[in-house]
Amino acid sequence: MISINGRDLTLEQVIAVARKGEKVELTSEAREAVNKARAYVDKKLSEKAVIYGLTTGFGKFSDTFVPEDETAELQRNLIISHSCGMGNPLPTEAVRAAMLLRCNALSRGNSGIRLSTIETMLNMLNKGVHPIIPEKGSLGASGDLAPLSHIVLVMLGEGEAEYQGVRMSGREAMDKAGIPTIELAAKEGLALINGTQIMTGIACNVLWDALELMKTADIAAAMTTEAQLGIKKAFDHKIQDVRGHKGQKDCAANLLQILENSKLAFDLNPDKVQDAYAIRCTPQVHGASRDAIEYVHGVISREINAVTDNPIIFPDDDEVISGGNFHGQPMALAMDFLGIALSELANISERRTERMVNPALSNGLPAFLTKHGGVHSGFMIAQYSAASMVSENKVYAHPASVDSIPSSANQEDHVSMGTTASRKAAMILDNSRKVLAIELFAASQALWLRGEDKLSPTTKAVYDVIRREVAPIEEDVVMYPRMAACEGMIKRGEILAAAESVCGKIR
Repeated sequence: MISINGRDLTLEQVIAVARKGEKVELTSEAREAVNKARAYVDKKLSEKAVIYGLTTGFGKFSDTFVPEDETAELQRNLIISHSCGMGNPLPTEAVRAAMLLRCNALSRGNSGIRLSTIETMLNMLNKGVHPIIPEKGSLGASGDLAPLSHIVLVMLGEGEAEYQGVRMSGREAMDKAGIPTIELAAKEGLALINGTQIMTGIACNVLWDALELMKTADIAAAMTTEAQLGIKKAFDHKIQDVRGHKGQKDCAANLLQILENSKLAFDLNPDKVQDAYAIRCTPQVHGASRDAIEYVHGVISREINAVTDNPIIFPDDDEVISGGNFHGQPMALAMDFLGIALSELANISERRTERMVNPALSNGLPAFLTKHGGVHSGFMIAQYSAASMVSENKVYAHPASVDSIPSSANQEDHVSMGTTASRKAAMILDNSRKVLAIELFAASQALWLRGEDKLSPTTKAVYDVIRREVAPIEEDVVMYPRMAACEGMIKRGEILAAAESVCGKIR
């Protein structure tokens, strides 16, 4: 059971809830803060105070007063009118992350929502009622208004949800799970949808996989270094120390750790002075991506504990302040940066694969890693596939955050496109993982040709894991199942686990 209070939720806990079904509860501290804020809202309503979202309309209608007897209708209308998402449903892990993050933000006690309303969403999360949220439709301006509305629809008995693997109406899902639907009170509709939790929920899942992929990239690079009879001296800590970037230092240390006792990678090679950049500059390229990923980790760690709706309530100060914490720009920039960082891991990986299959660059390996060139094409088109996805990443890596388009009659005249940035980063992650899978596939073939008895103990452990599902290729075969098998090993963490079982923790 994970206890939330809006202040100290971690990325690891988000993933435990999103992917492993960990249960969630509010702390007693959070319950007290939520009740205190709600009492303050009720007091302001009784005083007939004019407060945005409580007694006024939304967006351009912020100057339109709404009487107290119409506030419930105002909140319901907000949700049903804002449920304008389109496209394929978001993955369940992103939906669960978003629900957790919304509950966590509301539990801080600055939103004025009723405790019972938060508990309804927590019950949905704990019992596996997953709203169907179309992936498109958020500007990331007043937060993720459209997609978050699709969560609240189910709380009202509207919309659609997935329950026990079956897609059904929201009301049916709530009934089957034994969760009563609700009627929203003043401020609640706005509090539930005015935030960055969709873009951040997607981002948490992408970041988690990126943290593992950057380590797997070092493993793939080490195997290719062996296949290329690479020079390890370029990874010497003295080279990294005089530049000083942490990611570069960590990557170089990983490479030396993985390559220890290799009979294929040398401190010096009498046949060549230095390797090409795709080998020699791996610490500099991977390291820069590592530093970018670490920056994104910091942004996301703050955002998952942020209050991002509007207006924000400060009961102890007797203030309700209308501000802009819903704006997704911090996440938009970070997720664009993450996408670029991941695309570079794929970019250099594809170049390493090219060096293995190209006989002019491979230091003596047979053309396209086949013993029977001409009759057999070997790994020729595997490299094409990697090149295709690297090129596709270049399109996705164009930053979403540099775009803006005005909405709500120019009241919301600058928007973040943060959810687009998160979704693009997820697509880049998927491509990059596939590109690295192709490198591992090719490297295992190249190392088989070199002689598997010459591998370092660590790369031999990885090689053996690959060989459980992917045999060496003696003649042309249907390639894509073998490429997919390598991708599956990355996804399941088997490549990283095999390496770390021998050389210890990879940074």
